[in-house]
Amino acid sequence: MTKDQIIEAVSAKCNLSKKQTDEVLESVLDNITKALQKGDKVAFTGFGAFVISNRKARKGVNPKTGAKINIPAMKVPKFRAGKALKEAVR
Repeated sequence: MTKDQIIEAVSAKCNLSKKQTDEVLESVLDNITKALQKGDKVAFTGFGAFVISNRKARKGVNPKTGAKINIPAMKVPKFRAGKALKEAVR
């Protein structure tokens, strides 16, 4: 499902224009991004949570040349599915 399909579905269900729905979705995504940038966890009870995970530095291989490279430590976003979402997908 694409972002446009989500906007269309939410717009139809909530009787909002597609422009209004797009603005709401953009605001939600922007707020999630800002919270994660600050290191906060974003949780939707029953659905899941967005968290920041720290990856350690490691060695890797360039697939084109086969040369060994150092991959620096970094923070990465992760999503942990909630119980209700897991059960709905099963």
